[in-house]
Amino acid sequence: MTLLTISGLTAHYGVSQALFGVDLELDAGEVLAVMGRNGMGKSTTVKSICRMIRSSGTLHFDGHDLHALPSHRAARLGIGLVPEGRRCFGDLTVTENLIATARPGPWDANRVTRLFPRLGDRKRQRAASLSGGEQQMLAIGRALMTNPRLLLLDEATEGLSPILRQEIWAVIARLKAETGMAILVIDKSLRELSRIADRAVILERGKTAWSGRMAALTPEISERFVGV
Repeated sequence: MTLLTISGLTAHYGVSQALFGVDLELDAGEVLAVMGRNGMGKSTTVKSICRMIRSSGTLHFDGHDLHALPSHRAARLGIGLVPEGRRCFGDLTVTENLIATARPGPWDANRVTRLFPRLGDRKRQRAASLSGGEQQMLAIGRALMTNPRLLLLDEATEGLSPILRQEIWAVIARLKAETGMAILVIDKSLRELSRIADRAVILERGKTAWSGRMAALTPEISERFVGV
């Protein structure tokens, strides 16, 4: 079942146009990699889905027109965001960060801390005192506490050590295997994405330049649209 449908999506920051025609689809239970060089519209696409920026074109989630909804109502449909830069509530404790976004469903603080034991060890610490990797775990846990049907991960491994990056990738793999949740991942790590994603969409200059199964993403295509 198709959960998210985007077609001809355009978006602006003031008078500057950032998206010129993004097309993608994401099925329930599927992992979709959204790739491209910096500044090609990946994060803007996520902001459009979450209704954080004005956009036009087709933007449907589970049959709902997201253009007709403010961001908080879009989130309540089952869209969870792990934003670029983590953006944890620094003055709140780990537990308070998790409680702040909680909605009814199978994901609660106990389940999150089983997924990320470090968060359980630091549940009374202020988020600002956590390491970067721990803050990323908290950002993912906070999104899971909304009990989403679609999880958006915007550069979730950026700036982390190799060990922590692998820990985050292992968690994403677990979520795919154990939850049936649809996941949209923005990342540059082709090696890890090829192991976890079912399909990929590559953006270039605010447009969909390529889409297909991960197995069809050849080194030549990757070098043309993603390589430096």
